[in-house]
Amino acid sequence: MKVTETRLPGVLILEPKVFGDERGFFMETWQKERYRGIGITADFVQDNLSFSRAGVLRGLHFQNPHAQGKLVQVLQGEVYDVAVDIRRGSPTFGQWAGVRLSSDNRRQFYVPPDFAHGFCVLSGTALFSYKCTDYYHPETEGSILWNDPAIGIDWPIDSPSLSDKDRDAPTLAEVPSDRLPGYDGLSR
Repeated sequence: MKVTETRLPGVLILEPKVFGDERGFFMETWQKERYRGIGITADFVQDNLSFSRAGVLRGLHFQNPHAQGKLVQVLQGEVYDVAVDIRRGSPTFGQWAGVRLSSDNRRQFYVPPDFAHGFCVLSGTALFSYKCTDYYHPETEGSILWNDPAIGIDWPIDSPSLSDKDRDAPTLAEVPSDRLPGYDGLSR
């Protein structure tokens, strides 16, 4: 497996080995010991599947407490996926990393707990899969405005289709500091 570190500690781009021929392909999308060997030591407790149309942007979402680390991949289509460091006191607070994920490149993206996450759909439709390190707790969910100018994400889309929650989300500076996770010097 090829592992590429991003500028955010713990945020990784993964390219699993793919074995294919004219009949199709095979790949492991998760193997606990192999992923532990590259630093993903959290246990996954929930799998999610999302289907979206072209132009949909979902995010930037987080949970605090009950932060979710996410191992994401696209099963059909293409998305641009983003992680944002929202840990108070982190040397990379407010910085982001992004990657194109598609059913053709078969990449995975690991977003550690305590980071905000979002993606936009670049193909006609996209089937998006993610493993989570904690359960969904709607009472602890938060959102950050997708186009917060202080973060400056270079989205490959100008006028996305948004939910009301995402359209009305506050900027990172407007989120009360007690709603954001603290920085403990560790990436999980």
